[in-house]
Amino acid sequence: MRIWGADGVLQVDENSFTIRVVLSTLVTFSNAAKTNQDFSVPGVGPGNGCAIVVPVGPYTDLQQQFETELVDNVARVYNHTRGYAASYAASGTMRLIVMRFN
Repeated sequence: MRIWGADGVLQVDENSFTIRVVLSTLVTFSNAAKTNQDFSVPGVGPGNGCAIVVPVGPYTDLQQQFETELVDNVARVYNHTRGYAASYAASGTMRLIVMRFN
């Protein structure tokens, strides 16, 4: 896509840096076991994208943040901190947002 300004000067083209949301979905964990969920995101990986989770409502200080990992074509959400063996399993619902950048 190419976009020109009112002055006729090219503002955005195929070489411009852009970010596009390619997946936005709710992720729910309801059990106390450490686990993960995978979501398909074709064409997105750690070299051209990122994944975040955002709480969608009130939560207590006993609830933990989910953790994301982006691998080729898959956004993975964990209900625990992967690098910390003593981490607790989180429960609740958060919004997963996967973005692809150029």
